[in-house]
Amino acid sequence: MRTAVWLALTGSLTALPAALQAQPKTVSLSRADEAVLEMAQAFKREDKAKMAALLPQTRGHVLEPWAAYWELSNRLGVASAAEVQAFLVRYAGTYQEDRLRNDWLLLLGQRRDWAGFAAEHPQFRMGDDREVRCFAWALEHQKNGPEGAAALVDLVRQTWYAQRDADEGCRTAAERMLAAKQLKPLDIWRKARLSIEAGRTRPTRDAVEMVSPDSLGLLASLQANPARFLADKKMAISRSSKELVTLALVKLAASDAQAAATLLDKKWDFQLTAEERNWVWGVIGKQSAMRMGIQSPDALAHFQKVSADSDLTDDMLAWKTRAALRAGAQARWPLVLASINAMGPEARKDSTWVYWKARALLALAPAQLPAPAAMPAQRAEALTLLQSIASVRGFYEQLALEELGQMITVPAAPAALSFGEKEAARTNPGLQRAAYAITIGLRSEGVREWNYSTNLAKPGGMSERELLAAAQMACDLAIWDRCINTSERTRGEIDFSQRFPTPFRETVLQRSRDIGLDPAYVYGLIRQESRFIMDARSGVGASGLMQIMPATARETARHIGLAGFNIGQLNDRDTNINIGTAYLKRALDDFGGSMAMAAAAYNAGPSRPRNWRNGPPLEAAIWAENVPFHETRDYVKKVLSNTTSYAALLSGQPQSLKARLGTVAPREASAPPIDDKMP
Repeated sequence: MRTAVWLALTGSLTALPAALQAQPKTVSLSRADEAVLEMAQAFKREDKAKMAALLPQTRGHVLEPWAAYWELSNRLGVASAAEVQAFLVRYAGTYQEDRLRNDWLLLLGQRRDWAGFAAEHPQFRMGDDREVRCFAWALEHQKNGPEGAAALVDLVRQTWYAQRDADEGCRTAAERMLAAKQLKPLDIWRKARLSIEAGRTRPTRDAVEMVSPDSLGLLASLQANPARFLADKKMAISRSSKELVTLALVKLAASDAQAAATLLDKKWDFQLTAEERNWVWGVIGKQSAMRMGIQSPDALAHFQKVSADSDLTDDMLAWKTRAALRAGAQARWPLVLASINAMGPEARKDSTWVYWKARALLALAPAQLPAPAAMPAQRAEALTLLQSIASVRGFYEQLALEELGQMITVPAAPAALSFGEKEAARTNPGLQRAAYAITIGLRSEGVREWNYSTNLAKPGGMSERELLAAAQMACDLAIWDRCINTSERTRGEIDFSQRFPTPFRETVLQRSRDIGLDPAYVYGLIRQESRFIMDARSGVGASGLMQIMPATARETARHIGLAGFNIGQLNDRDTNINIGTAYLKRALDDFGGSMAMAAAAYNAGPSRPRNWRNGPPLEAAIWAENVPFHETRDYVKKVLSNTTSYAALLSGQPQSLKARLGTVAPREASAPPIDDKMP
């Protein structure tokens, strides 16, 4: 069914983007398009009858695989194996085939249909479902026995620990390995500790039930009120009671680190094992470090009560490192180096800790190595670490470049894509389906199919040239998020024009000039906020290119004198940019020109960074790394890295991320009053 959208997509890739940008809501839809969209809504409502009625209308449509997937997956629990196999054959090679296989494998695992699972699992290409992985490991354990499956123990442990919610697959694998004495009771208790700190009731209960089912009543009590449990309960000293005390202290620390520290010091310290004490002090130290500007001076004192860093998780050690970075220069670097060295191998490979380890080595070389002849080896290790990550690709990668004496510049453009390379992308069925879905409003489905098509639809995924061609197809269609994300996956050939596109350039540059903002900063923020998706909506109600909340929009419109503003206008591109840039400029002025703090304010509201800046003056990279919210911490770093790259692209001149970061310090007494009306 060759609708207007499909003809535009397959016929002329140059005509569609302009039309979409000018009139994103006026793409003509066929009856079959509308049937597909209705099916998508029926799928969300689990309206099986509606989907069955609509399915015949989608036959032959480019998105038929999606329609068929929705209809079958919603009744998978009662579908026959023959129906499933017929679907897998009919849509072989598509994203929808492998998505349904994922759903089917989960159901087979939950039913303990190991024969069916074993037959189907080798064909599962995505392999991205942790629960399916755990079911597969449980099956392998059953098939090969404890000795043959010994190598799986660490995989099961790590995967189970990473699962946020209750997970039958990983629990099944863990139970089998516990019964085989390959996992120890302590491994299970640690899962309970991780879950209770994160406030996940069901996974905590599942773990405790595995190792101490008689403790479930006490667990409910301590989850309801850990302080009362710790203060009132008199328990005999046993392994399970110690672990329950540990769980209670961990839960209390998540909401009141100081109260947990006091109880541990005065009442429970001598009754717990060294490992239990260290874990609790690690949680208390982490929670204190996360209260940046309030309790952070206590964090290192708590961490110093840990007798063995090997008892801490990588997450605790990350926060110990962050707390050390906030310490005075004399204390900072030895603690940073020791904490990073205590992390596991995978954590130490993260560019964050590669960079800070190199900085620590460089800072400590004179103090640790008094013999001048020995100093080059320490410096050589630091330089090797920096060289291993230095590039234009991200925040710490750019900082590493600058540590090595280089500036951030636009890399040489790859060789131009040939007609054949572009044609291969344009005629790729998965990319066509993905682009079509996005064009008619099924963005989530389109994004998932696009990602699959560029990563898993062929063995080994796409080559770098194929990725560049796919990214260019997305750019040509103004599907900017896929343009950026696909291009970002290349490492050898880097196309900045794809990674850092400049849609709406005239509007952004003019508006930035009018209010005195760096256009690179505006572009860097929009790229992080919405990836230039004009109708983007966040889960909390932010709208448009610059992801503006309704209350923020109203106050900012009042502040700039935008008469007659209504929230519906946030869908207008120019209005969204006007209000978003006005708010960004207001935040930048309120924070004395600090791009890092203004970005944090844009993401988390101004009151939080006002508090986070309290404490000693810090280089802004240290300040940004200590932002307690993962989302905001990641956001600030990416916005500033984006900004530096956009500045290099727009100006054609070498740039410095360090210069943009500067220093973060408490507000000076002579500074203008706080803009307390800024939402």
